[in-house]
Amino acid sequence: MAIFKRKLYDRLLEWKTERHGKTALLIEGARRVGKSTLVTLFAEKEYESHILIDFNRTSEIIKSLFEDLTDLNKIFLQLQQNYQVVLKPRKSVIIFDEVQNCPKARQAIKYLVADGRYDYIETGSLISIKKNTKDITIPSEEERITMFPMDYEEFRWALGDTASIDLLRQFYDKKIPLNAANRKAMFDFRLYMLVGGMPQAVSEYLETNNLSLVDQTKRGIIRLYLDDFQKIDPSGNVEKLFRDIPAQLNSNVSRYQPYPVVGNKSEDKMAELLQSLSDSKTTLFCYRCADPSVGMSLNKDLSRFKIFMADTGLFVTLCFWDKDYTENTIYQKLLSDKLEANLGYIYENAVAQMLASSGNNLYYYTFPKDEKHNYEIDFLLSRGNKLMPIEVKSSGYKTHASLDAFCQKYSSRIGQRVMIYTKDLQTEGNTLLLPVYFTPFL
Repeated sequence: MAIFKRKLYDRLLEWKTERHGKTALLIEGARRVGKSTLVTLFAEKEYESHILIDFNRTSEIIKSLFEDLTDLNKIFLQLQQNYQVVLKPRKSVIIFDEVQNCPKARQAIKYLVADGRYDYIETGSLISIKKNTKDITIPSEEERITMFPMDYEEFRWALGDTASIDLLRQFYDKKIPLNAANRKAMFDFRLYMLVGGMPQAVSEYLETNNLSLVDQTKRGIIRLYLDDFQKIDPSGNVEKLFRDIPAQLNSNVSRYQPYPVVGNKSEDKMAELLQSLSDSKTTLFCYRCADPSVGMSLNKDLSRFKIFMADTGLFVTLCFWDKDYTENTIYQKLLSDKLEANLGYIYENAVAQMLASSGNNLYYYTFPKDEKHNYEIDFLLSRGNKLMPIEVKSSGYKTHASLDAFCQKYSSRIGQRVMIYTKDLQTEGNTLLLPVYFTPFL
């Protein structure tokens, strides 16, 4: 599989340069998101030597080394002998890959970092699941960062295009429409929505140029997730919550409703199931803000949320999970911009993914329109001391009643107001209408 340029590499370099081994770096993210590939490349380029311990495959003998930390010299000798690598003080890194499978190794980080001889990078998926943290002390010497699927710019880089995103940024900064070029820009973005940002799927697309084979690759990744959910929760409830994400978004209700999916559960049990789904990093939780203000985290309504997929390419495949690729025309329709209106939530998922990978926490807001209907702001961003409300449309349809009502209700709190849609950039009164591919610049 091809190795792709990832932005997180610079974050690793910053950690190495600034911390000088005083902390370990933990990279968490969903399975198959590219963590192991990234850290291996980083170790090969930035250190004189490295050892990568893959806790998915390593022997019980290696795992047992971390049970007794009284003699670190012995541990380092054993590792060097086993992996046939010479470790050099302050010039080598030890990688704990899929560290959730050896909790004692993660706990040992405290003492390994204090020893100071080598750098330590951990990778993990399902890192916070209860069984993976039970009976261990989480080291405070651990810096945690999340790795997301490839963002749109990384996807363009993979396709050999290093120019377009910078050019799009200039159009956005100057608020200039693309005019005739918007059509191609939208086509390119729809391709990203279909393929997604999982490196394995992107590699399949580059090798075959065949969306049917890409779909098969994505199905393989989803099956891996479903297997993981079965291990976390043999009752199958976490899997049910995951598989129901497209249906819930399609139903256009103002929040994810878990009880119809898994039946009556205690509040504690439901919270545990949802936490497991969140900890898998395969999903993005978007919480309702009880009081829309710049301190949204203080007003997070934990009982009302939407769930998106962390990768829109996988989301498209999950939408048609029970149909073979050849039985549906979603790829052709989305690529040619003939997507039915009721599949507009695919665009909403894409916006959620782009906002999250740009470092934003996800919030939305609803308030009554009349006795039976609500206004809804799809996403709320905090910018300085003002709010940026965002409404997402899956077409060129320019009405934005919810945005208008919200901005009238909270006029003193509003900065830039944005509608994201599929047509070209334009300004309509105080509302900035943006094509969806400008989302990362918000």
